[in-house]
Amino acid sequence: MKTAAVTSPVCNADWMGSLSPALSSMPLKHLAVPGSHDSFSFWVDEKAPVGPDQAPVVKRLAGFFRSLGKKVMKKWSMTQNLTFREQLEAGIRYFDLRVSSKPGERGHEIYFIHGLFGHKVRDGLLEIDSFLSAHSKEVIFLDFNHHYAMGEAHHSYLLSMLQEVFGRKLCRRDCEEEITLEYLWQKKYQVIVFYHHSSAESCPLMWPGTKIPAPWANTTDACKLIQFLETTLGERARCGTFHVSQAILTPRVKTIVRGLIKGLRNYLVERNLPTIMTWVKAQKPGVNGVNIITSDFVELVDFATTVIKLNNLLLPDKAIT
Repeated sequence: MKTAAVTSPVCNADWMGSLSPALSSMPLKHLAVPGSHDSFSFWVDEKAPVGPDQAPVVKRLAGFFRSLGKKVMKKWSMTQNLTFREQLEAGIRYFDLRVSSKPGERGHEIYFIHGLFGHKVRDGLLEIDSFLSAHSKEVIFLDFNHHYAMGEAHHSYLLSMLQEVFGRKLCRRDCEEEITLEYLWQKKYQVIVFYHHSSAESCPLMWPGTKIPAPWANTTDACKLIQFLETTLGERARCGTFHVSQAILTPRVKTIVRGLIKGLRNYLVERNLPTIMTWVKAQKPGVNGVNIITSDFVELVDFATTVIKLNNLLLPDKAIT
């Protein structure tokens, strides 16, 4: 099978700020927002130890096969090609973040993690903040949903880091859930952080993970994924919160064995993208519709632009162009 050509992402650096007043005055949870899965995995460190998010058997195999094992892990750990800034410029506004300390390392440094360690979290946050400072009407969601090898001191370090980097851009969690872009612009808020750990309960700048459900299909079958996405969207109204539709497939061990050398993108993602994107294009945001939609390798089909255009369906007498 031919490798899909990587499209040059359309520049959507200011798409939120360019929305019509009719859309910027709607609750943010009713808008269609593009997001990336394992957003930080555009770079992983093959020289570092296997991450604590992996099962013992994976660590043993990686140790046995050494550099070859790490190269295979890299092919299946990387779910994005674009850096944070490139994703932001393409229009991505939701970031799926998994973090970890490095066991045995002194201090409290935190890294992104997906099988293998990625960049330091601080470096990623600074890159995001730099973009936001240059695009004052853009708002992002940071979803810290997995934490590994982190004690209270590590959580305290990360929570302090978030406040230090973003400062007054952080949206307080006591804001009404009906927040709109216009409200956020007025308050100069640009960052909504969801922190899935009890250590953040006393911090008014961290939103609990319960406010952003992200049901996971855990399947390699695109048809089963679509069925799951439809079912969970139908249940969304009971939550009354933000909602993440994870339009992603998850490899099983046998999937990795069959496509060992090809990797996630070439073996699983590319051949199923047409089916997944057909579903995405058929969606409508709104009260019971999609909100945040995430994808792997967001640049392959200009995913972000497709999701952003769904918001036109909320305008009277407008269609997707």
